[in-house]
Amino acid sequence: MRSSNPVFSRRGFSRDNGYAGFNTAPQAGGAAVGTQGNPYAQPQAGNPYAQNPYAQQDLQHGAPPQAPVTTGRMTIDDVVLRTGTTLGVLIVTAALAWALLPIDDANIGRSYGIGIGAALVGMVLAFVQSFKRKASPALILMYAAFEGVFLGVLSNIVDNRIADGAAMQAVIGTMAVFTGVLVAYKAGWIRVNRRFVGFVMAAALGFVLLMMVNLLFAVFGGGDGLGFRSGPLGVIFGVVGILLGACFLALDFKQVEDGIAYGAPREEAWLAAFGLTLTLVWIYMEFLRIIAILNSSD
Repeated sequence: MRSSNPVFSRRGFSRDNGYAGFNTAPQAGGAAVGTQGNPYAQPQAGNPYAQNPYAQQDLQHGAPPQAPVTTGRMTIDDVVLRTGTTLGVLIVTAALAWALLPIDDANIGRSYGIGIGAALVGMVLAFVQSFKRKASPALILMYAAFEGVFLGVLSNIVDNRIADGAAMQAVIGTMAVFTGVLVAYKAGWIRVNRRFVGFVMAAALGFVLLMMVNLLFAVFGGGDGLGFRSGPLGVIFGVVGILLGACFLALDFKQVEDGIAYGAPREEAWLAAFGLTLTLVWIYMEFLRIIAILNSSD
């Protein structure tokens, strides 16, 4: 299964990466294991990660093959630990940027310039990691550090110059979306199937294209471009962005769940952490943008 998250779709848990569950052997006289309840499983031979003597028994009963007890397979604890580490680095650098980069009239230009520079470096690091075949913890943590500097400066500006308490409101909103999607996913209220994936991919593509067009008009025409990121339209598109982020979270949860069920290597937990961090940053930015628009004096 391919996620709309570029990290997962490039290497993490895509259906063509050779992970068990996405390359499962067909049962005798029937569909491939995992095709029932997993519409993305491919009827190809072999589970390269099922090294335990019970692997074939699991396959015969149509259950996801269980990872060996003593070898390094990804677990939910691995994902939680690495996601917490990545977000921890981001939060610490954001707090340091907030405290050490002043935004008074004399220094706001310099601080904002540092923040934009950090954002560009973080973007480059994110692209590099997204196209690497293996997770690089150092690269992921560096991305988190630079992204934290950018978010710290931007949040400080919005919080102190546009809307008091905006950063905390955006954090609470992001946590609420994460918790809500997780509960809905675990309860089965959100079903990640082909139709869901197709809808999210199409919506995400349209959203990104509109934002790119708006940016081009803003760069060459001045002002707010077509107004998609300011005023009432900006609020509407911000809400759409948050909803898309929630959909990305559901896709990410599905990828993590499948990776654990089918025995993905432990190092892939770093890719899960990276993808979840990207999605959470997306949602936080959309919340911050909406709060800034609603409190703007324009």
